[in-house]
Amino acid sequence: MTGEEIVRIAKVAVGLGISRLKLTGGEPLTRSDVVELIKKISLIPHLSDLSMTTNGTLLAPLAKDLHTNGLRRVNINLPTLNGDVYHKLTEGNVNNALEGVKAAVEAGFCPVKVNMLVLKGVNDCAVPEMIEFARETGTILQLIELEPINVSAAYYSANHKPLDEYEALLKQEAVEVETRQYMQNRRIYRLSDVKVETICPTENTDFCLHCTRLRVTSDGKLKPCLMRNDNLIDILTPLRNGASDEQLMELFELANQKRQPYNKN
Repeated sequence: MTGEEIVRIAKVAVGLGISRLKLTGGEPLTRSDVVELIKKISLIPHLSDLSMTTNGTLLAPLAKDLHTNGLRRVNINLPTLNGDVYHKLTEGNVNNALEGVKAAVEAGFCPVKVNMLVLKGVNDCAVPEMIEFARETGTILQLIELEPINVSAAYYSANHKPLDEYEALLKQEAVEVETRQYMQNRRIYRLSDVKVETICPTENTDFCLHCTRLRVTSDGKLKPCLMRNDNLIDILTPLRNGASDEQLMELFELANQKRQPYNKN
């Protein structure tokens, strides 16, 4: 999609009462027009929150401009501080990601969240180190449990590790424990000078019951459920064929009508 197409879809969404938008990927910072895109989206009336999920490797030189132009929060995927492990997982340079985290904090994003996908035998031993990193950088660490989505059964079996043992340790050290009621009851552990959130698999009835999210795929389809691809609504083709804002709003409404709990029992 072009930047103008993304902005128009965003305007239609906000016109229907959607007030929080997040740019994800792939990697959104690979777009050469990302700063201008953020600026145009942030100027949409009645938009209350604009955030981004990124791997952070391209963030350092862009952080100030992104914040100045309206981006307010960032989630940075950082599975490890170990350069070799990071390169094996992502083929990238961990130093670029670390510079991105530092730049995000300095630019004034609040909060800056560090997403750590915990993988058995790969980075699971580094959780204490990541907690200390979050403490030192003033970020929030999110421990994420691997889900059986977009991965093979063999990969999931080899790499999945429940977060139970980390939650038990965090509970012992926590000064306070909060529960985010409408975010699948995920827990926030307030330790000394640092917060750690745990994100367990979302394929449960409680998550589906409260889910109000709607995604737009990179090829311009409205996706009302993370778990399925059989109820997508094409919005890009009608947009390119001259559809009015009212007609695009009807497509949003149709996508919402197609929303069904993936887990019903």
